Amino acid sequence: MSLSIRNQLPGTVADITEGAVMSTVTVTLAGGQTVTAAVTGAAVQDLGLKPGAPVEVLVKSNEVALATGDVSGLSIRNQLRGTVASVESGNAMSVARVTLDGGGELTSAITLASVLDLQLAAGSAVTALVKSTAVALSAV
Repeated sequence: MSLSIRNQLPGTVADITEGAVMSTVTVTLAGGQTVTAAVTGAAVQDLGLKPGAPVEVLVKSNEVALATGDVSGLSIRNQLRGTVASVESGNAMSVARVTLDGGGELTSAITLASVLDLQLAAGSAVTALVKSTAVALSAV
């Protein structure tokens, strides 16, 4: 299946915490960092998710925020460390590609103002921030 979602990261289910309606699924990415996805219990069943199962982590680029410096005191579960590989700037919006520590790549669609305020350029150390509710999973 082809998808328009740019961020498609391979991983393995590490843990599942089931709730009455929603569940959290922790996925270890190929590079060793972890991502938490908040999905319905029905999705866990439909996808046949269990610890050790291979999955694709799917995140739209407009759901990836970038931060420089220390990141603490946030409810955002997914904080992935990496380095800016490239920035493509337009008049209003920019696309930053971030190489994650340990491997993998994320794309973030952010405003040009954010790129300028954060002084983002190739080689900048960043933390990619993604809410667990913005993460989708696909069974492999």
